[in-house]
Amino acid sequence: MSHIVFKRQPSPGQSLLLEGIDWQTYSRLLRAFAERRKIRLTYDRGRLEIMSPLLEHEDDSDFLGLMVHVLTEEMDMPIKSGGSTTMRRQLHARGLEADKSFWIANAERMKGRRRLDLRKDPPPDLAIEVDVSRSCLDRLAIYAALRVPEVWRLEGDDLRFYVLGPKGKYDVAEHSKSFPRITPSILLSFLHKARKAGDQNPVIRAFRLWVRKNKK
Repeated sequence: MSHIVFKRQPSPGQSLLLEGIDWQTYSRLLRAFAERRKIRLTYDRGRLEIMSPLLEHEDDSDFLGLMVHVLTEEMDMPIKSGGSTTMRRQLHARGLEADKSFWIANAERMKGRRRLDLRKDPPPDLAIEVDVSRSCLDRLAIYAALRVPEVWRLEGDDLRFYVLGPKGKYDVAEHSKSFPRITPSILLSFLHKARKAGDQNPVIRAFRLWVRKNKK
């Protein structure tokens, strides 16, 4: 088992990459950081990244998550939020935490589940990633190994939808797999307004009205 002594943790917006970390140590660190949700751990076959998000990172991911809830509510679709729950498989020696994650098509299968076990549970149908340029690891490859069907990635003003193809790799998509009428440009238009607003509720109400008008 790897032995790690932390003299400091990453400052907001920074990351720390460790090499030669075994699965048992990764699991132990997940437990150690369980109550410190501002710290994110990403594991890829012996490489461990420890990251602390910025406030702007949290703000954008929270707003995108709100829009997902509005979409499912207005379109009468099921939803179960996974938040930033850890997704991992020892078989693939990979694991990570999205900024937000949701079960939509598979929400019913997660009924009553309090812990995620990807050996028997479906991965989230949708994961949201913000400001991934700061990561040293190939997070999309980790999501693909964990079979997450769709990932929304936001870097600054660039939002892209990635949909998992039949060969196990992501393709950039013009429309969301979970919400076929939704494009990145639509979400960005409301996100830009939310960034400038002191009160984001009017922006959410405007988005809700847009969904009602365009859901058929």
